Amino acid sequence: MIAGVGCAIVPIIRLLLKTSMEEFRFGRLDGQPAKIRNVPIAVTPEGFWCCPSQAVLQKSMKNQNQHARPKGGASPSVSKASSVQRTPTISLEKRTHSTPTRSRTNSEEQVLPPADDAVPDQPKVSPVPDKRHNKQHKISVGFGQLHTSDLKVMLYGREGVAVKMIVHKNILAENSTFFADKLSRQSPVSCIEVSDCEDVEIFVETVGLMYCKDVKQRLIKQAVARVLRILKVAESLGFPTCIMSCLNYLEAVPWVGDEEENVVSSIQQLHCENYGVSPLLKRVASDLTNPPSDTLAHIIELVLKSSDDRGRREMKSLVLKLLKENNIWTNGSSDSCVVTFYSSCRNCLESLSNLFRQASEPEFSEQSSDSKEVIFRQITLEADNLLWLAEILADRNAADELTSIWASQGELAKLHCRIPVMHRHLISCVTARLFVVVGKGEALPSKETRQLLLDVWLQPLMDDYNWLQHGCRWFDRKVVEEGIGQTILTLPLEDQQSILLTWLGRFLKVGDSCPNLQRAFEVWWRRTFVRPYTDQQASSSSQSRWS
Repeated sequence: MIAGVGCAIVPIIRLLLKTSMEEFRFGRLDGQPAKIRNVPIAVTPEGFWCCPSQAVLQKSMKNQNQHARPKGGASPSVSKASSVQRTPTISLEKRTHSTPTRSRTNSEEQVLPPADDAVPDQPKVSPVPDKRHNKQHKISVGFGQLHTSDLKVMLYGREGVAVKMIVHKNILAENSTFFADKLSRQSPVSCIEVSDCEDVEIFVETVGLMYCKDVKQRLIKQAVARVLRILKVAESLGFPTCIMSCLNYLEAVPWVGDEEENVVSSIQQLHCENYGVSPLLKRVASDLTNPPSDTLAHIIELVLKSSDDRGRREMKSLVLKLLKENNIWTNGSSDSCVVTFYSSCRNCLESLSNLFRQASEPEFSEQSSDSKEVIFRQITLEADNLLWLAEILADRNAADELTSIWASQGELAKLHCRIPVMHRHLISCVTARLFVVVGKGEALPSKETRQLLLDVWLQPLMDDYNWLQHGCRWFDRKVVEEGIGQTILTLPLEDQQSILLTWLGRFLKVGDSCPNLQRAFEVWWRRTFVRPYTDQQASSSSQSRWS
């Protein structure tokens, strides 16, 4: 039976570190009998000491302070847990010391008794010599059978924490290369000191795990963050059994939120590669030879060819969000990903051109309603796919080539008017998206491409504008009009004039049924009528001063 007390030390350390020094002063100056506070401790069937939670521990001590016990009072209540065998107590006792100064500078020190089948005797409180600091939180911990212990480990941490561990040389030497090396340097060794310990609590718990037959079982229900701390200490101690148990635990337990990054970072920092961490890292890294671009191409193909409207819509939204959140254009994959998207764009355009030709043929009107509906549905689907791809490329600032490709689709633009607006309006959405990209400077096509884009697609866009405003809830009129206007203003002044005068004639006939480009018209007006006069005036004024 294991007689260790590893898991009991954790809440006790926390309690002592968080409790003020004043509450645990040892002596009483008035010579009155010392008060004893009893804290319940449960013994599991395996013989491991388990302390209640901090909240229970503190509440128990608070209640004892508020209600003084009569002499010979009842013993603490027995825990209701099914695993509890007995309920011995640990005494937190105040003692009188030789001088008032020492009673103020010593905090409480506690020795945990071994767990046996018989009820253990009341543990004794023994002071630890203060070698390092005038004020320390001092704790004494015993593992295994205390009467057979033959080694003391003095552990000094931050903020004046000092822990004396009463342990066994053979246990530590068998499980830890760190302690084995310390013990082999000189003989006999009665005490080992560990200075500047970064994580005292986990160090003590890890030493306690050396007394356990099944370390992995002890890690069950532990938080991932805590197991990572144990793993770090176990590696520093050269404790291979614990390291493997931590790795097996981390490989099997789910990771939530930021835990994945923390686990991968901790595993990559392991100094020894002989622990077989590859099964664990396979959760986040693949050995497949296919590059990520091939997998992405397969995903894009599945989404574009989906036959279910809801599933396709939801996956398009999800993939677009993931592409925005995670920069997939890293590690040299940018070019291959762009090629993948443009390949899909060309396939969609080819399919759209064929469908528009079929729908524009004279015999198409003689076909049945069902046959027509199949063609129109395919047009809508392909146009929606192209709009999704345009959104991806625009978001990644890679839409220059798409702008050029779209501007060259003169045949598609001519056939545009022969398709009912309810089926063709997504084509105009692609045009509007590209105007926004160019107008915001997110794509930098040539002057010829910008001119051709306006010449080919502005009129079809204006034809569908009334439908877009009332038939598309997500259509943002102000953004689109700003994009069109800014695209026009990037052209030479003569081209601006030609396009804006054509727009003005249409706007005066249909009003809001076409884009409102008044802001672009104002800029063109000032460039045409105000600025030349101002420049001429400034030139005349300059010449008169020199004459």
